[in-house]
Amino acid sequence: MTGLIMKMSRRKKIALVAHDNKKADLLDWVRFNRGLLDKHELWATGTTGLLLKKELSLEVNVLQSGPLGGDQQVGARIAEGQIDFLIFFWDPLEAQPHDPDVKALLRIAVVWNIPVACDRASADFIISSPLMTEEYSREVPDYSDYLSRRFKLD
Repeated sequence: MTGLIMKMSRRKKIALVAHDNKKADLLDWVRFNRGLLDKHELWATGTTGLLLKKELSLEVNVLQSGPLGGDQQVGARIAEGQIDFLIFFWDPLEAQPHDPDVKALLRIAVVWNIPVACDRASADFIISSPLMTEEYSREVPDYSDYLSRRFKLD
């Protein structure tokens, strides 16, 4: 892959998102990993962020609720290089009214090559990686050819 290098500092910018049926799981996971997460900058969509603040007294940057645009706000921050990775406990058994936003968020995370965990096991692997406490150079595809083709004026 030929692309741009984006640096992740030792202090990661982590987005935390959970569907209603997964909020308790995410809260439990954050509680268990609180000591490590306290060293990083946390972002969360509406209700999830408010729960984390209330239940765990964590410092969290709270965005809108997912269905009200929070998923899109997280996606925009990923595209702007303001989020290093995404922990998104989503519910695969429950249809969501904002499913297109969820799909777009997961797609944008892949487009910008950030780590994504959609369940506790994946989140455990990411957070326990030695890369969590180190600087990391993430390669992002070079989209200049795509952009020049897409916006070519005839």
